Amino acid sequence: TLAAQASERVALVIGNSAYKDAPLSNPVNDARAIAKVLQESGFGVILRENSDQRSMLSALREFGDRLRGGGTGLFYYAGHGMQIKGRNYLIPVGASIEREDEVAYSAVDAQAVLDKMETAGNLTNIMILDACRNNPFLRSSRSAQGGLAQMDAPIGTLVAYATSPGAVASDGSGDNGLYTQHLLTAIRQP
Repeated sequence: TLAAQASERVALVIGNSAYKDAPLSNPVNDARAIAKVLQESGFGVILRENSDQRSMLSALREFGDRLRGGGTGLFYYAGHGMQIKGRNYLIPVGASIEREDEVAYSAVDAQAVLDKMETAGNLTNIMILDACRNNPFLRSSRSAQGGLAQMDAPIGTLVAYATSPGAVASDGSGDNGLYTQHLLTAIRQP
């Protein structure tokens, strides 16, 4: 029924921690905690941990297909992310990036997530990027900047960042990153 489609909630949650050269403490913990809270809130959750590029793209395809039923879509990513020439990239585990021109082919463009949401045609989408940590992959880069770039989202889509565009967020010293720790508290509010 239309009412059932309108109330459908689908989330894709990805946490990448196990980077060979620059491991992070909290993204997998963050993803598990967010997935649990979203499931408790009525979302059908696709959870991926320490995903390589192929796994991330496959999960994104599954997410897009499930969104076509309508309702609300939510994408959450914790892990390394970076901006190059004003575009945001989510860094898969196992990515071998040594030059700036390799990023677009070794990472996942965050715009691809927005494109899947827009193509699905559902009414409401949320993208949460806890990926504003320092970029350890490129030692010297002319156009790579700290943090992530601001993105223009399709109508009905909210994009939330762990910090303001261009700034860098904390990985946190506890079980969760600082941003996700507060996000978990907020999601639990009625």
